Amino acid sequence: MHQDPTSAPAPVALAAPGAEQAVRRALADHGHLTVDASDIASIADLYALGLTSHATVNVMLAVENELDVEFPDAVLHRSTFATIESIAAAAEAAA
Repeated sequence: MHQDPTSAPAPVALAAPGAEQAVRRALADHGHLTVDASDIASIADLYALGLTSHATVNVMLAVENELDVEFPDAVLHRSTFATIESIAAAAEAAA
């Protein structure tokens, strides 16, 4: 079946695999989650899995350190740190 290229869905920008792995390592080391960070879906609600505001700061600092980035003040809100996908995307945008 031939698909019309004008009707194809637009590609979604995903965070680089390195950023997602850095986030997973930071969550494993600092997130104090109720599940293994490697088993979490990238869109799962981290706060529902036990992430606290204090742990969020430690996760953010670990990601910044590993990826040599700094999250801008404009993204420092709860929703940025709600999922692995959103943290990784913010880290990539900060790079």
